[in-house]
Amino acid sequence: MDSTKNVKTTAITLQQWREAERSAAVARRGKLAAARAVSAAEEAAEAALATAAAARAALDSATLAEQSALKTANSARMAVEGARVDQADADSESALADVEEADAKFAYSRSADDAAAH
Repeated sequence: MDSTKNVKTTAITLQQWREAERSAAVARRGKLAAARAVSAAEEAAEAALATAAAARAALDSATLAEQSALKTANSARMAVEGARVDQADADSESALADVEEADAKFAYSRSADDAAAH
């Protein structure tokens, strides 16, 4: 009977060892999965920080671009105003030149008529 008891004990301890082995394998896989999850979470956190930094840089760039665009618009407005003044001056000068030409033509016609009459 001792040998039967010993066989049962050996069979039971072998079964317990196999169950412990399976449990250890499952635990190792769980440990590996948890480590990978931690690594993935850390990478995600780093990526989020990098994205935030990129967004801040983009915002700063957009702000500078807006300021530059406003300066350019103001410069263009002043250039338009200056060009309008120049156009008005040119229009006035052209009108005065037309009047002076008409006066000179009239004076010449009068002078030519006087010369022909004498």
